[in-house]
Amino acid sequence: ALIGPVTAIGLYEESRRRELGLDLSWRHSFALVRSRSILPIVAVSIVLTGVFIAWLIAALIIHQLTIGGWEPTSIAEFARLIVATPEGWALVIVGNSVGAFFAVVALCIGVVSFPLLVDRHVDAVTAIRTSIRAVLANPVTMTLWGLIVAGALLIGSVPVFVGLAIVWPVLGHSTWHLYRKVVEH
Repeated sequence: ALIGPVTAIGLYEESRRRELGLDLSWRHSFALVRSRSILPIVAVSIVLTGVFIAWLIAALIIHQLTIGGWEPTSIAEFARLIVATPEGWALVIVGNSVGAFFAVVALCIGVVSFPLLVDRHVDAVTAIRTSIRAVLANPVTMTLWGLIVAGALLIGSVPVFVGLAIVWPVLGHSTWHLYRKVVEH
């Protein structure tokens, strides 16, 4: 979910082209690789990848600080540790709080920046700043959108990730429309 907006870039282009009444061939989605926005897209992708790596490091540190080097031998043993021990509850509470922080950071960076980069020729810093400003100007809407994305990804992941084949394009096109409503043209 932290790097999901990167994977939806082709969908943003398809949504943009549909809106303008242009040809909707998939080859246009891949043409973004040769567009003048590719370097800013790569730059914002690297920033989100950095957020993802920081989250992984934080998760490792939280794991070490709460339950140490202990590794469960079964799912049942892990569930017992999480539910029945103070260390397990600390892992859940601290881990989810820190994870929520990283999710908010990723949402602020990516929710508008990638559609903006597909739509207009701007640099990565402008795209990220615009995205952050959009979130700060619409905190309720963006919080709701973040919860919708999280819920949809969870539901799409349940049937062995097969549901993501439906959820991912819906979220991609929906994010484009959110961008169009939030950012002035």
